Amino acid sequence: MVGSALVRASEEQGGVELLLRTREELDLLDQAAVFAFLERERPEEVVIAAAKVGGIHANNTYPAEFIYENLTMTANLVHGSYRAGVGRVLFLGSSCIYPKLAPQPMPESCLLTSELESTNEAYAVAKIAGLKLCQYYRKQYGILFHSAMPTNLYGPGDNYHPENSHVIPAMIRRFHEAKVSGQDEVVIWGTGTPRREFLHVDDLAAACLHLLAVENPPDWVNVGSGTDVSILELAETVAAVTRFAGRISKDPGKPDGTPRKLMDVSLLDGLGWHAKTTLRDGLEETYDCFLKEEESGGLRAK
Repeated sequence: MVGSALVRASEEQGGVELLLRTREELDLLDQAAVFAFLERERPEEVVIAAAKVGGIHANNTYPAEFIYENLTMTANLVHGSYRAGVGRVLFLGSSCIYPKLAPQPMPESCLLTSELESTNEAYAVAKIAGLKLCQYYRKQYGILFHSAMPTNLYGPGDNYHPENSHVIPAMIRRFHEAKVSGQDEVVIWGTGTPRREFLHVDDLAAACLHLLAVENPPDWVNVGSGTDVSILELAETVAAVTRFAGRISKDPGKPDGTPRKLMDVSLLDGLGWHAKTTLRDGLEETYDCFLKEEESGGLRAK
């Protein structure tokens, strides 16, 4: 999803030659293959958007895969970029790097000040390691390796797996299928009270291109919309967007995760970038894409 958005934004901006490979063409878990690719192509810039991602269920169920695959891909790409003389690397992390009970909104400075949320600790540790890799390679070698920490993302090309997807694609699929099958109820996980911030993936891509043009960026910077909603409010909005007319029930026996995750985006604001897409507009567009992907047989659900 993120990679596709970066390609769209880069092609729209123009003036760049993109070096693109599919997962089948280049396995980022294969160190030798990654090193050989970077040394052969010698890119000027590398954006690390690849990751193994998922929602609470996936993070809880597959923590070993989440920490191993994300650590390995990032280490291969960061060190491989250094070896190949890449001038600039932008690593994309996640808002889950911050403590479970971080101050709200969460500033960059609260990193590693207290314990992480246990339900996604494996993924968060891998992303913290990626951020620190870039920070220390920059410090030791004087190369411009830096990071962006996006909030929760959604948009075209998302993964709609019924169990392993993030909250927005999971809700879109659940409410859509409930509407189509004539169900009168949709049950959401948890109490509905946790608050989450969401950013359309095209806004993230625009922010990345903006950061790549900043001459001396921070080691890492938060990328978000600066606003949040409760999970119940999100469900109500998704229900409206998908035209589901039934009732919404809660299952408090399921985990809520972190009580609130709102980014402090003042640092990015100071660099001259602000999110443009409202949540309602973004969800309307994403649902339209979902319907087209489903109709064409191209819906991601793995």
